[in-house]
Amino acid sequence: MNIRKANLRDYDAVWNIFSAVIRTGDTYVFDPETPVEDLQKHWFANYMDTFVVEDEGKVLGTYIVKPNQPDLGSHIANASYMIHPDAQGKGIGKLLCQHSLDFAKSAGYHALQFNIVVSTNQAAVELWKKFGFEIIGTTPDGFRHQDLGLVDTHIMYKKL
Repeated sequence: MNIRKANLRDYDAVWNIFSAVIRTGDTYVFDPETPVEDLQKHWFANYMDTFVVEDEGKVLGTYIVKPNQPDLGSHIANASYMIHPDAQGKGIGKLLCQHSLDFAKSAGYHALQFNIVVSTNQAAVELWKKFGFEIIGTTPDGFRHQDLGLVDTHIMYKKL
């Protein structure tokens, strides 16, 4: 598997992943009916770095790294990861997380923070903990889960 910077030729492949992931309404805040035109601002904006992981020329996952806040908060990175449902369970999340940590550190960020990790997404919570992230806060009822209703969200943080 190869991780590389995404380019506009990857747009359709990333959209296929993005739309499949948000359609479930259980891990991301994006409306499951988000139109394809919005992918630009959510995943390819000029202030973020977008990557894809591919295997034999097929894009299986993607992630972004961006400043968590503008200006005086820009030394802390924020990242988001998506893996195509057909490629889950193959260790791609681990690859993307390690790559993003290495990239964020080399880009000069001091830490990486996830602002909204849905508490019911136990696979993600446990993976981030294995990489040294700590839950530094919990927002009660911070996410409208499509099946479970209101569930808590976590803020997770790792110093680089």
